[in-house]
Amino acid sequence: MSWVGASSSSSPWLLRNSSSLAAPTPTPSSCSKFFKYQSCPPSRLLCLAQSNPGSDFNFVLHDALDSSGTLTSHAREAREGFCSQIRQLSDIERQTSISINRRVDLGKTALYIAAEDDSLVSHSSVPLPVDAFINRFGDLSMDYCSHYNSSFKSSPDRLLESLENYLYVNKGFRRTNARHLYETRALYLHSVLTHRSGSTAMLSLIYSEILKMLRLWGLLDFDVEIFFPHDPHSLPRGYPKKKSKESDHAHIMTSQALLVEILRNLKDAFWPFQHDQSGNLFLRAARAANFIDVSNVNEDSGFQLASAKAAQHRLDRGVWTSVNFGDMRRALSACERLILLKSDPKELRDYSILLYHCGFYEQSHEFLKLYLDTKSRPQRRRSSNSSTDLEEDAVEKLMIRLNLILMEDGWSRPSYVRNFLGNSADPW
Repeated sequence: MSWVGASSSSSPWLLRNSSSLAAPTPTPSSCSKFFKYQSCPPSRLLCLAQSNPGSDFNFVLHDALDSSGTLTSHAREAREGFCSQIRQLSDIERQTSISINRRVDLGKTALYIAAEDDSLVSHSSVPLPVDAFINRFGDLSMDYCSHYNSSFKSSPDRLLESLENYLYVNKGFRRTNARHLYETRALYLHSVLTHRSGSTAMLSLIYSEILKMLRLWGLLDFDVEIFFPHDPHSLPRGYPKKKSKESDHAHIMTSQALLVEILRNLKDAFWPFQHDQSGNLFLRAARAANFIDVSNVNEDSGFQLASAKAAQHRLDRGVWTSVNFGDMRRALSACERLILLKSDPKELRDYSILLYHCGFYEQSHEFLKLYLDTKSRPQRRRSSNSSTDLEEDAVEKLMIRLNLILMEDGWSRPSYVRNFLGNSADPW
């Protein structure tokens, strides 16, 4: 099954609103089947699994926060705004360069991502002003025109050179890499527009949004590609599309790839178990849950295992966020949006193991089963200590653990889950 580039008609995932469904009124028993501790909210984002057309899978985060007393109305509105944009990602649009994209408002989509996370952590009664930040692109473009109006009569190369001088010199936009929780404002568009320090993805997006404004005003009559650098220091640069070479293709950021990059940056920044830097995110969570044998861990396993145990101890006490320890709410939020983007079936797996750590065993089981049903199943070839083998073994152990938990009569949700997602007091 192909996740990237799947059309809405053939996709195994469908975005739906409860207002558009003739769904029956939920009964107490049907609610308890999904959330044993809460009532069913009136509106949800639902995913329909192709492997089981009659089953609706609900995301957990917003409902769990509501049940713990944290209002999520602004977060839900921002999520719906995000979905309203990605619904327009056709096969062609997903593979279209961000500087040539015409259909999806990537700037607004990125701001909806920021608005949801801002609501999750700030608990503000006022939503993030998405439209006000959209207007900043117009302000930047107008300011550029007033300072460099002569560039529109010059060659395309000179025009792009003047635009980069305006962004990176006059306005002082600079690249930074978020390594700690307190630096993650570089991963949110509204913060980058304010502080002018951002990730490569954010600088590329701002560059393309200004080009879009210039094109709308009839001041740009040629297509531009933005060179997305993969080294640690270079800045995004533009060049006329007609000069594009085959070797440039690896550096051309598409609409789908940009949104995936933004969300994976957030997922990486807020993933728990930050002190365990061995392996990918899933393996870190699997190691914390003891799904990976000690014999499979390298010689530095002592520190890694101690860090994993410390992180799990914090989770058990309901400490969901701290500098260098991640933030479960925003990690879950990033996972949910990546699933909606249909970027990679492994996002279902990663989401499942986070739900396991939160104590949402039924939901963890559902998403892990969906991952196993949707991923390709080639014959496994065993290779000693390979990352793939570790991941597959951890998935099998997670499924076994979940099956055992759900088989127990009268199993109950861990007492720390309510505090884990609902605690509103930041630890710093």
